[in-house]
Amino acid sequence: MGSPSIFPTGVTIYKPEKWFNGYTLFPACDTGALLIDMNGGEVKLWSKLKGFPNKLLPGGQVFGSRGERNDKYGYQDMNDLIQVDWDGNIVWEFNKHEFIEDPGETPQWMARQHHDYQRQGNPVGYYVPGMECQTSSGNTLILTHENCYNQRISEKRLCDDVFLEVDWEGNIVWQWHANEHFKEIGFDEAQKNILSRDPNMHECGGGMGDWLHINCMSVLGPNKWYDKGDERFHPDNIIFDSREANFLAIISKETGKIVWQLGPDFTKTKELRRIGNIIGPHLSHMVPQGLPGAGNILIYDNGGWAGYGNPNTNSRIGLKVTHRDYSRVLEINPVTLQIVWQYTPKEAGLMVPFNSNHLYSPLISGAQRLPNGNTFITVGMDGRLIEVTRDCELVWEYISPYFYNAYPSLNEVYRAYRYPYDYVPQLEKPEEVAIEPIDITNFRVPGAKPKGAQNVTEVPGAWDYPMVATDSFCVQADDGPVEDDEDDDDTLKF
Repeated sequence: MGSPSIFPTGVTIYKPEKWFNGYTLFPACDTGALLIDMNGGEVKLWSKLKGFPNKLLPGGQVFGSRGERNDKYGYQDMNDLIQVDWDGNIVWEFNKHEFIEDPGETPQWMARQHHDYQRQGNPVGYYVPGMECQTSSGNTLILTHENCYNQRISEKRLCDDVFLEVDWEGNIVWQWHANEHFKEIGFDEAQKNILSRDPNMHECGGGMGDWLHINCMSVLGPNKWYDKGDERFHPDNIIFDSREANFLAIISKETGKIVWQLGPDFTKTKELRRIGNIIGPHLSHMVPQGLPGAGNILIYDNGGWAGYGNPNTNSRIGLKVTHRDYSRVLEINPVTLQIVWQYTPKEAGLMVPFNSNHLYSPLISGAQRLPNGNTFITVGMDGRLIEVTRDCELVWEYISPYFYNAYPSLNEVYRAYRYPYDYVPQLEKPEEVAIEPIDITNFRVPGAKPKGAQNVTEVPGAWDYPMVATDSFCVQADDGPVEDDEDDDDTLKF
């Protein structure tokens, strides 16, 4: 966040020798599912195909939705989930989750899909060598909504998150309802209190509580932890995260029970304190087998505001009690809870809190591990797509030139994915041209004068500027969570 009013769009940095070259797919604001090459060339548009998110399949096919429910009655509900080919022909579709009769609207079946889905054959929906999504068969795991009441949570109507598995014919063959596992999450009394009074209520449909707001869901797939005998990480088990409650978890596909969890309390142990608060996470998933870092959990930790608890200076009533004005990408060993890699404002060459907001998307976003070990990151609210190396070198950057008609300052990208060229046999491999970063100190729009004073006066006795002027800052820079001593026990000391 914190962009100037005028800035370049398209590809601004590109180092071909250090990047995993291919196509990038993302939902462009008020436009459709857009496929671009490494230099930002727009090689394919599926016009008006919504993406929550869009995903590419081998053979130049793409997932998306044809429409969204009127937000007077539903909250982020897509009408359907469809698979279309290169020419826009529907190959597969699902909508028969719930028959909706909203006032003044045409009665119709809806999927109520939101935020994520996965097709059998690939655990995460992005490119994994040797694990391609099935295109003409297989089941699909879909994240959906259902409205319900659960007195253990609140007397108010809830917008509940539901996992559906549907077969190729659209039959529901398995489902999981989040509200049925409220006790397992382990909310403390303060969190239960605010959830009872206000489960994150929205006005649509006469009022509904988006109590968890699950925004990702994927199977674990084959992994080394299960191969070593840890049943928590069975390949069929499902990982998800909760934006509003600040936690991520893995459920057993067989029992539905939560078998692994991170958050919402990040103070319990020194391992959790080292991680620090994860706030409003997005696209938490296990890096699939066959990619560098396989078996670790990759998280886009949004920051912003989220979580339930006691009222504090951030929250008058106990909603959205944690707050941080920057984002970070974390790669965590799920067994030891050690951070094995991260991309934070510090790695991006920024300083907390001085300009750390230059890496900040309080909503949406995501991170994808690439075959060369780099990480492809969507900084969603800035419409910024970047790739960074293991050493955190920025080797590609793209700024979306598509803005909402209704919100002309927003060029958000919900989530973007990178795919190899051979996923799209309909196109010739494009020419790749390196792009050096612009020298912003000398970059001017037409009519602006160049840098440099026309008249310079030397002041006698004036000192040179120090190389590092940190003493002039009003506050100290924060490099992140403080590490506990290795011999500390798990008791907080004051």
